[in-house]
Amino acid sequence: MPGRKQIQVAETLAHLAGDFFAREVANPAVNGLITVTRAELAEDFKNVTIFLSVLPSTKEVEALKFAKRARSDFREYVKDHSFFHPIPAVDFEIDYGEKNRQRVDELTRKK
Repeated sequence: MPGRKQIQVAETLAHLAGDFFAREVANPAVNGLITVTRAELAEDFKNVTIFLSVLPSTKEVEALKFAKRARSDFREYVKDHSFFHPIPAVDFEIDYGEKNRQRVDELTRKK
């Protein structure tokens, strides 16, 4: 079970990632909405996986490729907007858990 500090750092990184995609980055190739849903930080604080939700879902592949290309820019953004040292290695993934939850909600509303 993650500790309090690990949870706080993960939440802060998720918040910074949300700000990064909302304010700092614009990519016309994606032409969709990228939302950060959560972040999972390794116990040793050396790696973080940031989970994304993309609308429309047809743009997921382009958005994920874009996010992975922007990793070094995001690390610089974290360096400039936080006091983390060292900054964890960053990876981005599509949050299929959130996507599945939305699908279940959609199916239950149809009844």
